[in-house]
Parts: sequence; C-alpha cells; structure tokens
Amino acid sequence: MTHRRIIAAAAAGLLAISYLPPSLAEQVDVELFSAVLRAVGPKGEGHAEASKAWQRLSEADAQQLPEILAGMKGSGRLGENWFRAAIEAVAQREVRNGGKLPIDALEGFLADTRQSPRARRLAYELIASVDASAEERLIPGLLNDPSLELRRDAVALALKSAAAAEQAGEKDEAARIYAEAFAATRELDQIKEVTKKLREFEQQVDVPRHMGFVLDWHLIGPFDNTGMRAFDVAYPPEKEIDLAASYEGKVGQVQWKPHRTTDEFGIVDLNQIFERPKDGNDYRLTNEHKGAIGYAVAIFESEQARDVEIRMGCINANKIWLNGELLTANQVYHAGMEVDQYVAQGRLKQGKNEILVKVCQNEQEESWAQRWQFQLRVCDSLGTAVLAKN
Repeated sequence: MTHRRIIAAAAAGLLAISYLPPSLAEQVDVELFSAVLRAVGPKGEGHAEASKAWQRLSEADAQQLPEILAGMKGSGRLGENWFRAAIEAVAQREVRNGGKLPIDALEGFLADTRQSPRARRLAYELIASVDASAEERLIPGLLNDPSLELRRDAVALALKSAAAAEQAGEKDEAARIYAEAFAATRELDQIKEVTKKLREFEQQVDVPRHMGFVLDWHLIGPFDNTGMRAFDVAYPPEKEIDLAASYEGKVGQVQWKPHRTTDEFGIVDLNQIFERPKDGNDYRLTNEHKGAIGYAVAIFESEQARDVEIRMGCINANKIWLNGELLTANQVYHAGMEVDQYVAQGRLKQGKNEILVKVCQNEQEESWAQRWQFQLRVCDSLGTAVLAKN
C-alpha cells in the first residue's frame, strides 16, 4: 500500500475512532495508528495525520507497549520520534497511576534482534526506568548486539568494569576486558578510548583493520580544475583503469603512483603524493596543485558478493565509484572532514573490485584551505569492517 493510501485509510480510522465513547478509549488499534506513523516521510509528509495518530496511540493500555514498539519497524527518523512520544506517554501514565509496566514482555522484546534497533533501545529505557538492576542484568550480554545504541551501552559498561579492575590492581583482567570491548566497539570515540587504554597495557591494536580502512592505493594527477569547472569532467581514469598508462595532466604528463598510507585512520594526503613544495610548514600556492584533481584507485578482492557501505571522510569535493558505478558525488569544498562523513551503499562482486575516488581541490589561498586529502573504509551497515582478501 502506498504512503498516500496508508495515510488516507488511517485518517478515516482516526475520524471514526474520534467518536468512540470514553469507556472504550483504551481499546486502541495499534497497527492502524502505527501505519500512519510509519508513513511519515523524511520531509514531514503525513505530519498532520501523525499528530492525531500518536495521540490515539498514547491512549493505549500499557500492556500494548510491546505491540507499539514492534510497530516502529520500518519507520523513518521522524516517525520514530512520534512513536517515542506515544510510548513514553503510555508508560508515564501507567507509572503515575500506580500501575506496572509489562517488564517480562519488554525484556522479551529487547531480546528479539529482529525488531527495530531504536525500538529495542527504547524498550530497555522503559525497563531501566522502573528497575535499577536493569543495566547490570541486561547490558553485559549486548556487547555484540546489532543495535549500535545498545552495543555502545555495553561497551561503556565494560570500560567501567575494566577501569575498576585496573584500580584494584587486576591488570590482566583489565587488559582482557579492554580487549573484549575493543573487539565489540564500532563508534569512533570509544575506539579511540579503548585503543589508548590497550596501548597503556602495551597491547597491539590494529585500528585500520578493525575499522576497515583501505590503506593501499594507486594515485594519478593533478588534472585541471581551474574555476572548479571539472567536477563533472570525465578525465581518463573515469573511463578506464590502466595502471600502466600516462595522460596529459594540468602541467605535463602524469602517471599512476602506488601509495600505502601509514595513517592510523587511513588518511591519504594528495599534496604529499603529488610532491607539492613547502615553505616551512605551509604548502606553496603552486598552480599545479591549486584548482586541481587527483584520482585514487584501490583493488579490493572480496571473498563473496555482498552489500557493503563505503564510507569516506574528505575535506574536498569528491566522487566515489565501485566497479564503474557512481555511488556518491559531493561538490563541497573545505567544510570540514571527519570519519564516515559520506556514506554510500554498494555491492561487491566476488573477486576483484575497483574502488575509484575523485578528489577535487579549489583555488582558495587561505592556509586552512590547502588540505587535499581523504580517508575511506569498507564496512557493513553497523560499521563492522569488511576486509579484502588482498
């Protein structure tokens, strides 16, 4: 059923149910109103209907909380916000009136990894709001949970346990817990925190492998991007990858150069690779390296055909192709750079795959605008590294 039909059908239901007598108010058709909230679009489509539907859901009996939580599966972010408002209203009313939340059912929902990750995290919040033992009982078993939020909670608790063991002088136990937490963590701040602790214990930590950063590349350039006019110009590397070829670049002939980055977070510095001269610590404003384009290609051998996310951080305008298919294009210059800044979905084929990156530099002259770099990793939707055979 289309979003319009769902909204129309539910709106008709809203109109009919709005005339129910107060004595029947708790008999809420959860699926009917959940469908309205799931139909809310990313730009707020269906907002008017959702503003009524969440109110009807908020009148549900507390025993229906697991059913409402289940309704979140398939919802967008805006719809999830409506669900949260309704669920919290039901739970707060029940507790305020001296009732009890259906803890056993909520714990069963939490344990069901087929459900929406955000719904499962909300179920945990409901449990924890009335049960002080919830964190100690439930969170340790979620280190490898498919919900990033629950996994984060579990890693945070493990770090507390490791710190306590360290303070008690149990260094081997602390190191074991830190290592376990590192294997589980998927978020950058926790990865950095655990890495620091493990190295204090003189443990080896391979951050690039853990995160799936691509370290080995071939690069070619610079090509001309004067006036930022070449973002959509297809230079030869976009037409074929021939690592033995040379082409006319911005200033003379250019050819592919192999490069392995040693940066822990996979940063590839095109200024360095294309031998941009410096005055002290500052790069010179050379014509060859300003208003320029560089290409980087990596050969990624996959054990099997599979869906992946290709995530890139880049301070320059950029494009990414996977096996000739354009996955993402971002014509943004010097607006910052961070890990996983751009996320693209693609599908690896079994065997060799080509990941091609185009990185465009403009002609700004400020010292902070001289960075010309990117970092790229291959992972699943949770952020777990997908590693190449090669």
